[in-house]
Amino acid sequence: MSTIARAGNDLAYRHTAGQGPGVVFLGGFKSDMEGTKALDLETWARAEGRSFLRLDYSGHGQSSGAFTEGCIGDWYEDALAVISAVTEGPQVIVGSSMGGWIALLIARHHPERVAGLVTIAAAPDFTEDGYWAGFSEAQRTEVMEAGQTAVPSDYGEPYIITRRLIEEGRDRLVLRDPLPLPFPVRMVQGTEDAAVSTATALRLLNHVTCDDIRLTLVRGADHRFSSDDDLALIRRSVTEVLARLPA
Repeated sequence: MSTIARAGNDLAYRHTAGQGPGVVFLGGFKSDMEGTKALDLETWARAEGRSFLRLDYSGHGQSSGAFTEGCIGDWYEDALAVISAVTEGPQVIVGSSMGGWIALLIARHHPERVAGLVTIAAAPDFTEDGYWAGFSEAQRTEVMEAGQTAVPSDYGEPYIITRRLIEEGRDRLVLRDPLPLPFPVRMVQGTEDAAVSTATALRLLNHVTCDDIRLTLVRGADHRFSSDDDLALIRRSVTEVLARLPA
């Protein structure tokens, strides 16, 4: 494991040297770089001789910082800092859940660093369209007055959703304004995903401007998207994006 410093935190990452364009994996909300999808892609990249990068945002995994102090903008800047420090040239970014939102922010603000994009149950704008839109009046009051509220999680302890996460997220929304993606994009989504709906995937598909984009819906797959067949689809999607790049 290696680290770089940003904004007072040490950001952990693992980089495998190889040919480019490299592949970068961006994980989800309160996830880390040791997940099944990241490790499977790393194994694939090693076998292919392909450069590969996985990382932990601040407050996640092996990076320092408190999760409850972070927000979408912080984690976007974390990802960008590691990508800029470790890789050269445009990369194929694989964004899982919140990582899909962060990948879209990189594509919006630094399209020169993106060769192609693969999203796995991408969750753009989830702080606003998921949490805030779904909160009761009591939860909204608690967030605004107490600064945070706890919501149940299928992955263990409740998630602490902070006022800063909600308010700062409004400056990072990507589904309200035009979003050009001038490179190949492949999206995969499970129909039994309880965290990100197929409606979200279709909304993103219809919102972006892209000449080479496909959405694959997998019947029965959930938000983990980590069965052997799911992992094989992710690898095929990355391979397809690489094959569509200019020689």
